[in-house]
Amino acid sequence: MEKILVWDWPVRIGHWLLVAAFAIAWLTSEGETWRLVHAYAGGTLVGVMLFRLLWGFLGSRHARFASFVRGPAAAFAYLKGLVTGQAMHTTGHNPAGGWAILLLIVLGLATGGTGWLIYNDWGGHWLEELHEGLANTMLIVVGVHIAGVIVGSLVHHENLVRAMFTGRKRGEPGEAIASARPLAAVALLGWVALCAWWLAR
Repeated sequence: MEKILVWDWPVRIGHWLLVAAFAIAWLTSEGETWRLVHAYAGGTLVGVMLFRLLWGFLGSRHARFASFVRGPAAAFAYLKGLVTGQAMHTTGHNPAGGWAILLLIVLGLATGGTGWLIYNDWGGHWLEELHEGLANTMLIVVGVHIAGVIVGSLVHHENLVRAMFTGRKRGEPGEAIASARPLAAVALLGWVALCAWWLAR
């Protein structure tokens, strides 16, 4: 195997936008002082999640859901392999990571949706509790995802965090994607800006 291009620009930019948006939303969740910043962060998060949902069908090879979404048995087998240090190397997302991505998309959209309703004074205290519960659940999934990245990096002797910056991982030459899809990355940024503006207005 050799270093090949695996992650396109929309996947990488979307990933780090999501990290920043969730962190900012979490840090500005209390009180009214940072309410607008919290809303913009939430809008950014929703925009990224909606684009990622579409990109899971139209994106490059390793970004598509069909390439990494597997059944629960495959995910558990991979996790068992991590514990024993014998997990199979995957060029794209591993089966367990695929489930984490799906969970984050669902939780992100649900958290952003309930936040938008609260921001527009719909619902009541129960909706605020639901919003907070969804955000807390998302934080747990993020924590598990980070732990998986650390363990996976150690087991596979590959820096998975750096790969999400450079786009390159170990793989067979025939598994490389042909393009980093820069125009789609521009579309992502425009879409996210539009979502953040519309949801926070």
